[in-house]
Amino acid sequence: MHTIIRFSLFFFFVLSCGFAQPKKFKIHTVAFYNFENLFDTINDPATNDDEWTPRGIQNWTNAKYRQKLKNLARVLSEIGTPENTNAPVVIGGSEIENRGVLEDLIRQPKLQPYDYGIIHFDSPDKRGIDVALLYQKKFFRPTSFSNIPLNIYKNRSTVIEEKVEEKVEEESEEEKVVVAPNNRVFTRDQLLITGFLEGEEISIIVNHWPSRSGGEKATGKYREAAGALNRKIIDSLQHINPDAKVISMGDFNDGPYNRSFKVALGTKAKKSEVPEFGLFNPFEEMLARGMGTLAFRDSWDIFDQIILSESLIKPDFDSFKFWKAGIFNKPYLIQTFGKYKGYPLRHTLTEVGFSDHFPVYLYLIKEVK
Repeated sequence: MHTIIRFSLFFFFVLSCGFAQPKKFKIHTVAFYNFENLFDTINDPATNDDEWTPRGIQNWTNAKYRQKLKNLARVLSEIGTPENTNAPVVIGGSEIENRGVLEDLIRQPKLQPYDYGIIHFDSPDKRGIDVALLYQKKFFRPTSFSNIPLNIYKNRSTVIEEKVEEKVEEESEEEKVVVAPNNRVFTRDQLLITGFLEGEEISIIVNHWPSRSGGEKATGKYREAAGALNRKIIDSLQHINPDAKVISMGDFNDGPYNRSFKVALGTKAKKSEVPEFGLFNPFEEMLARGMGTLAFRDSWDIFDQIILSESLIKPDFDSFKFWKAGIFNKPYLIQTFGKYKGYPLRHTLTEVGFSDHFPVYLYLIKEVK
């Protein structure tokens, strides 16, 4: 069933447009969540997953794995409420070991009623963690999907990228064999999906940009390269269709203020500042208000973000457009005691938590006439 907004959006339009007659809207939630080490218990000799096994330092047992799945399913089923009674129509995820853990996740009782499909590729990340997209088959129909690698190298000032223009029209789910010299920095691919949300074409990019391991300054160039690749993908989509609706979501390992966003992607914090074919980042103003998705040394930041093409923020709602965004930080996701009180409730050796990140989400709405 579609969720129809009646009263909350009625007040929104009375204030902004002066209409006296209530309007009705369809609403869909789009979400992203860093699942933080969603590993199964099986040792994969091809990846560095030894610690996430029953014999590893995390003592990762089957019981703990099942509890982790249950915890994540609860979160995913509740993101976007109360405005939308349906679970997110699409969910981007990161820190995923393989397709098998996603299949276990969508079979959880909290998620099974939504009949989620999976789009996933194995990335060349040295830990064996990937990004993926879950989508409700009832509402979203993917037509093409591909994994676009970020080829970056230590001690080089240049970044080698594959031809994005050829990738945006791929429809194969076959894995690509990665062959690279020894000084390549192995990181996650950028996952591009194009499909139809209730008949309207939309493209989604799921990201997990290079980490800050080694220092923010030393690794900043890698995330700037990731931003440049992301921008190139979006440019290619807009070249094919100037009105392309594009959403880029992920754990970017950078805040909205970093060069990877402000320079490489050219994001803007205010809708009024977004040029044609530009990008809007609703999370920049949230950070300015002191909000965050993760904390380090008692300092909050927003690495988890969802950015939108200018085509999704136009003032009409004849088709699905952006309404508002948020950080899902319900009390049960927050550590309540100890050194990390107030932080996201993550996994420890004594407790199976949720994640060291809060999930983020936004609403797309369309007027019902």
